[in-house]
Amino acid sequence: MINFVYDSSLADERIALIDEQQPRLQRWLRQIAAHYGFTIGELTYILCSDEKELSVNREFLGHDYYTDIITFDYTTPACINGDIFISLDTVQSNAAEVGTTAERELLRILAHGLLHLTGQGDKTPDSKAEMTRKEEHALNLYNP
Repeated sequence: MINFVYDSSLADERIALIDEQQPRLQRWLRQIAAHYGFTIGELTYILCSDEKELSVNREFLGHDYYTDIITFDYTTPACINGDIFISLDTVQSNAAEVGTTAERELLRILAHGLLHLTGQGDKTPDSKAEMTRKEEHALNLYNP
């Protein structure tokens, strides 16, 4: 089951992609997982504001900074389970910074979180480059 949950502070057009394309997004996310040998058990995306993301970052990770994504991994062998917090504020500012649309950046970050749950890291230059390659592959699956 793939769930999309919205922080109560979000009641605007930024969640339209999720609402309008939820079945397609769920199929796409399952396709990504299958490509890496996983099924999806319980996966919840929590779409929120920068302030909510910062609160989660402080409370659960002890980090005092804004970020676009926080992934909580409950994956078991071959079955993805997790909670992924995504700040739509940061997704929007990242899109502007790299010169892409907010929709494409949101798709990238949805895939990014799922890739983390398949075991892909991004802490070293090599693993970050590999993550970027896998994100691009995932985006190409969504928009062939």
